[in-house]
Amino acid sequence: QLQLVESGGGLVQPGGSLRLACAASGGTFTDYSIAWFRQAPGKEREGVSSISTSGGNTNYKDFAKGRFTISRDNAKNTVYLQMNNLKPEDTAIYFCAAAPSDFGVIVGTFRIEDHHFWGQGTQVTVSS
Repeated sequence: QLQLVESGGGLVQPGGSLRLACAASGGTFTDYSIAWFRQAPGKEREGVSSISTSGGNTNYKDFAKGRFTISRDNAKNTVYLQMNNLKPEDTAIYFCAAAPSDFGVIVGTFRIEDHHFWGQGTQVTVSS
């Protein structure tokens, strides 16, 4: 069983930056692609970005393109999400999730049911 733990959330002013981390343990990290999802109050969980098992392929939702960067360090079993130029509408709980294939990353989908393991989430609040 893969365990995922997110960190790096917090309160930031509009235009600011945060770097989220997703640390994995208990399984073979390189068997899984990793995606970031977010859920704002009263809204459905939505995909943000994803990265393939090797890190060679990435995928972003339109709102994240040009502002967010996903990366992974397989030696440290960790995936990062660098978020720049944050906006109030980015306020949400951010979750990382693991899927046992690169299919979703390659075709650009963020299906919740494809992701077998989830972290508990980290709160990101963008406010002045």
